[in-house]
Amino acid sequence: MSTPAEARSGAATQPVSAVEQRLAELGLTLPQVAAPVAAYVPAVISGNHVYTSGQLPFINGKLEATGKVSAGTEGAADEPTVSPEDAQRYAAVCAVNALAAVKSVIGDLDRITRVVKVVGFVSSDPSFTGQPAVINGASELLGRVLGDAGQHARSAVGVAVLPLDSPVEVELIAEFS
Repeated sequence: MSTPAEARSGAATQPVSAVEQRLAELGLTLPQVAAPVAAYVPAVISGNHVYTSGQLPFINGKLEATGKVSAGTEGAADEPTVSPEDAQRYAAVCAVNALAAVKSVIGDLDRITRVVKVVGFVSSDPSFTGQPAVINGASELLGRVLGDAGQHARSAVGVAVLPLDSPVEVELIAEFS
């Protein structure tokens, strides 16, 4: 996860919801919603659900790491790699960015009644099989800030490459009232 200084967007604002207060207690603030890198929007509402686009681990507008996730015992030495522990922290950053996308369309994160589904993608060395542990970073963060409403169904998928050579990407579906 980022340090409090890295997670803050520069403007000192007071949290406006209980969810944002719990983020603040963890030393985190919601960032500005990341600008799309292609032809899509960060989140859409359908009925009483918000679907987010895949979120990358941008901190202060910068992708913090690139490369494939590897435990270090596999892969080509000439390729950039990210440790599973770092990737897990980046998955949590993705979850915070997804919450920012949700807030951008519903206005108040306290309106979330349940995170229904999380899908996490891990840019993996071909022999790396620890995708579930990596995406636990996102799942555990959502549980800490949303309590029971953060418990969700989930997929953790290993892929060959992600946009901008990101090590992880997370999207979610949240129900709201």
